[in-house]
Formats: sequence, structure tokens, C-alpha cells
Amino acid sequence: MNETVLQVKDLKTYLFLASGVAKAVDGVSFNLEKGKTLGIVGESGSGKSMTASSIIRLLPRNTGKIQDGEIIFDDRDVLSLSKKELLEFRGKDVAVIFQDPMSALDPVFKIGDQMIEKICAHQKVSKQEARAIAVEALRKVGIPNPESRMQSYPYELSGGMCQRVIIAMAICKQPKLVIADEPTTALDVTVQAQVLKLLKNMQKENDTAILLITHNLGVVWEMCDTVMVMYAGKTVEYATTADLYSEPLHPYTWGLLDSMPKLTDTAKTKLVTIPGTPPDLRLTGNCCNFYNRCPYVKPVCTEKAPELTEVKRGHFVACHRQTAAEKLEKGQVEINE
Repeated sequence: MNETVLQVKDLKTYLFLASGVAKAVDGVSFNLEKGKTLGIVGESGSGKSMTASSIIRLLPRNTGKIQDGEIIFDDRDVLSLSKKELLEFRGKDVAVIFQDPMSALDPVFKIGDQMIEKICAHQKVSKQEARAIAVEALRKVGIPNPESRMQSYPYELSGGMCQRVIIAMAICKQPKLVIADEPTTALDVTVQAQVLKLLKNMQKENDTAILLITHNLGVVWEMCDTVMVMYAGKTVEYATTADLYSEPLHPYTWGLLDSMPKLTDTAKTKLVTIPGTPPDLRLTGNCCNFYNRCPYVKPVCTEKAPELTEVKRGHFVACHRQTAAEKLEKGQVEINE
């Protein structure tokens, strides 16, 4: 029987700006089980990273606030944790791999010193034991001469090497959950493959749950068991990876999949894009957020927001035209609508 590590229920995180309230995350729900990977995909500004920041309660000071919902990690209510408990939660139970590894490491301290400090803060070991753990972790992620690399500063390493150091830090504390926010964006394809392999190995060894945030739908297919598609702060589709790729249901998901370059494309093949731009998050919530970009729009789409509904076992979609009574087919555009 699978063990649920993370439960997010109807999460609402708003940004209180001088110009108004932006609904960055507006009613998101999902479960993540031990040893499984959930991918969150969507355009920039869809709420992916803000969802991850809400889970670890690391929001913009003075502007970001969790308005409603629940975040349950390993049967604990994350929203009720004290400052001390929150530090322990972030440092021991959850590891975060950021998009830019250079900004995640302090440039004025050596790699080894940063790793040793982190290990000692969350494990009852001596500095000598912490050093041994750090060296072994660097060796596991494939960094050559790990003993000498302990003396390197972050700026002396490449982006790929720094990303390996971040993963090594995660391995040291054996977290129950890894949040990987665009972990391969700034890396070349060879290093991308190596980083993904490292994450898979860590998951296999420690039965770690992974929350993967990415724009790369190829990475999702390779890494994820389930996928949540977000748009303008809301979940528009949620399914197993196999179901989402074989039978996507939401028009926005169709657009994302169509925008992926294909092996059969030639130099003259035009890149498919989704027309229009995402809506202003200060104005969302009263209708389908995707209606102004959707070729299948109906009057009801402009009048009320669709609910996330289970249209088949384990496959959820938020679309007025995807229900038990009506199934919209891709390309089914009616002229008189």
C-alpha cells in the first residue's frame, strides 16, 4: 500500500500588491506518495514555483500570504509549525533544488564548509564525521576528486557541478521529499541527463518523493508518475503521465503538447505556439482563465469558472466542455460558437 507523504488541499496563496491582489495559487489540491514523482507544468506565471514556495512557507515578505487551504506533510500540518519546527522541516525533511544553483550556494564560503555546516545542523555528528559524509555524497553524484573539491568556492565550478553539489547536499540528509524547481533549465542536454539520473538514483535508494517543476515535457515523460497542469494559478488537468500524454483532455494541455518540437520536424517546420498571453492574476477567478486563448470557447466559459472534475478514473480536468455528458475532441471547433 502506497504511503502519502504530502497532501495539499485547496491551497490559496495570494500576493498583496499595491496595484491589487494577485491570486498566484487559487485552490490547488494534490497528493504525493512515497517514492513517486509528481510533475507540475505550465507557462511562466502559472503558479508552479509559488505552489512549491507555499509548501515550505518561503513566500515574499510582506506581500505573499497563504489565505486558505491545508498542507499536510507526513501527518503534520505545515501551516501550524513554529519557526523552530519550520527550520527543522526545511533542513531535514525537505530538500529544495533551485533553478539557479549558483544563487543557492553562498559564493564567499567553500563548498565543503557549507555542506559540513548543513550536516551538523541537522544530524548529531562531529565535524570530522560530517566531512566524511559530505565527501561520500560528492563522490555519489559523480564529482571527481571530492576531497579537493571540498576546498572549492562555488564560482570555481560550472553550473552543472554546482547543481551536483546541491543534489549532494540533499543526499546527505536523506529527505522524504525533494522539490526540484527547474533543476535542468540552465544546463546542456548531456548534464541534464546526468542530473535526472542522479535524482532517480536518490529516489531509488531512499524511496524519496519528488515534486518536479519544469517547462520540459520530455523531462516529465521520463521522470514523473503523475502530472498536474497549471494555468493562471489553477489546476486545469491532473492525471497519470501515461494518461495525460495518450489522452489529454484540456485545450491548454493540447497546446502545450503541440508546442513540443518533434523528431519528424524539418528546418522549415513552423513552431506551434498558443496564441495570446496569460491573464492578469488580479482579475482571475470569475470565469475560465483560458477562455480568451481557447478556440473551443462557449458563452458559459466567460460566465463562471469550471470545477476540477474526475471525468475518468484518476483523470481530472477543469473544462466546461469535458464532462460526463460531453466530451470535446481536439479540432472540434464549431463555426457558430
